[in-house]
Amino acid sequence: MRKATFGEHLRYRFDNSMSRGPAAMIGWLFVISALLILMISVFVQVTQQVPAGTDEKPLGFGSLLWWNLMRALDSGAVGGDSGTPLFLGTMFAMTLGGIFVVSMLIGVVTSGIEARLEELRKGRSFVAEEGHTLILGWSPHVFTILSELMLANANQRRPCIVILADKDKVEMDDELRARLGSTGRTRIVCRTGNPIDLADLEIANPHAARSIIVLAPEDDNADSTVIKAILAITNNPNRRAEPYHIVAEIRDSQNIEAARLVGREEASLVLVDDLISRIMVQTCRQSGLSVVYTELLDFGGDEIYFADLPALVGLQFGDALAAFEHSSLMGLRLPDGRILLNPPMETPIAAGTQVIAISADDDTVRAMPIQPDIDEAALRQTVPRAQRPERTLVLGWNDRIRTVISELDHYVAPGSSLTVVTTVPGAEETLNDIRPTLIHQTLELSAGDATDRRILEALEPGRYDHIITLSSSDAPDIQQADGRTLVTLLHLRDMASRSGQDFSIVSEMLDVRNRELAQVTQADDFIVSDRLVSLLMSQISENAGLKAVFDDLFRAEGSEIYLKPAGDYVALGQPLTFYTVLEAARRRQEVAIGYRLKSEADSPNFSYGVHLNPHKPGLIQFSEHDRIIVLSES
Repeated sequence: MRKATFGEHLRYRFDNSMSRGPAAMIGWLFVISALLILMISVFVQVTQQVPAGTDEKPLGFGSLLWWNLMRALDSGAVGGDSGTPLFLGTMFAMTLGGIFVVSMLIGVVTSGIEARLEELRKGRSFVAEEGHTLILGWSPHVFTILSELMLANANQRRPCIVILADKDKVEMDDELRARLGSTGRTRIVCRTGNPIDLADLEIANPHAARSIIVLAPEDDNADSTVIKAILAITNNPNRRAEPYHIVAEIRDSQNIEAARLVGREEASLVLVDDLISRIMVQTCRQSGLSVVYTELLDFGGDEIYFADLPALVGLQFGDALAAFEHSSLMGLRLPDGRILLNPPMETPIAAGTQVIAISADDDTVRAMPIQPDIDEAALRQTVPRAQRPERTLVLGWNDRIRTVISELDHYVAPGSSLTVVTTVPGAEETLNDIRPTLIHQTLELSAGDATDRRILEALEPGRYDHIITLSSSDAPDIQQADGRTLVTLLHLRDMASRSGQDFSIVSEMLDVRNRELAQVTQADDFIVSDRLVSLLMSQISENAGLKAVFDDLFRAEGSEIYLKPAGDYVALGQPLTFYTVLEAARRRQEVAIGYRLKSEADSPNFSYGVHLNPHKPGLIQFSEHDRIIVLSES
């Protein structure tokens, strides 16, 4: 076995020290400088050399050290020296050595600074923040979430949002500047790392975060990545004692139980496919409902808040409805955490019960028990209208079709029909499996391409009450699927314009960027995309209790939001306050939370006529086609 020589050992140790970075290099330069100054000083002392102007007296050793140090640092100082040729040559050698050392020092420092800046650009430094919102992952949804969180944090002191994603930090910063522009008071900090890697996760300081949002990547293993990220937080060896507040999206319902196992009580899971299917069904059946949901889900207007109001303790729920001038009561959250939306009007409000209200901010939910002026003569008691059979047209096919059909069956009247138009192989077999489960509607299949104008005209879309366009599952990728949906939507809009009819169209877009291309033309022309999921996740990240509220709103059981004719509640054509509307709804075991004016229905500047949480003492006059927005069981 060959043994390393002494020189190889020295070279090996020198290489190891140099690999430690700029600090080691500067240390070696200091040693070289000290040795050079010491050797020159000793040489001058031994040879008894003296510079001119010193009265031919040799300098002390300490003075020589200082003299040579100055020559090493200042190369121009040698020009003023005089003395013997040996002395001048010695000083010249000292100056050359100093130039060499100083040049290396400047190079090492410059390289070290550049390396540090490059390291910072990589986004690998620790985030020393507390009470921040942490977003794990990167997708097009991040821009919607950030926009909403910036609005939610507008009244906070030094709010901060941290993003940890397996993406270059500079690219993230550039995209955020291009899409968001100014972030106002909110600081957005980007870090590069894998959210499922424990070492990378520590960079974002999740243990000090106020809430954590886990985004699903755009690939086939999205749910697996989300579950791993949740597991990296909840089973982290360095986890905090307090529970985390995690909001995560799950795309496949088959993975929801696994996600609940790893998230336990700390994770609020949003089932994307199920949520979008339910929203599509509900919004396609009621004109203006899509605007109501958007208003509730974004932070731009009024939102849903919880509040402890001791002044209401002892009152019944129905009596408390009129106690809010600038808020609209929706329900109660009991001390055990149960959510009651539109509970029976005689439900008592006990100590520890929180009210659920729509308001501009959490500090505007204030109760002032009063006796409002009710116009009894304007109240109307009408028999609930009988439902009529409905015809629904579904264009396209994807995995959400089962949920859409079964959910729609819960709402429509007996004798309703649903027609599915697709060219997907095996569609007939799937529909045959669904048919036995349906109670209120029949199910038909029409083979054809929904992007073909001739097929659409043959279907006569004007004969249908509702039209739903689904992104096709047989498209090669998301962009082509959205492209087909966009073509179908453009055909339908053109046909509606030419025939003078208003089609109630709900379209599904997979990519939120394509939603911007397919701008909504009216309230009944609604584009459903993952943007709604982003809005919901933003709301839940700010208030974990909202998960149960929205779960209750979006399911067929219990109370939901309906837009009903104003003439069923109050007299038309005469001024009255919203307190009168509130009382009319209360007597029908419903909660009025707003209204929609037909005269503003075509104006996006007026939210398509939707007025949520109106100022109650103000006077309003309703016409025949106006609607009251209520929470009701039917």
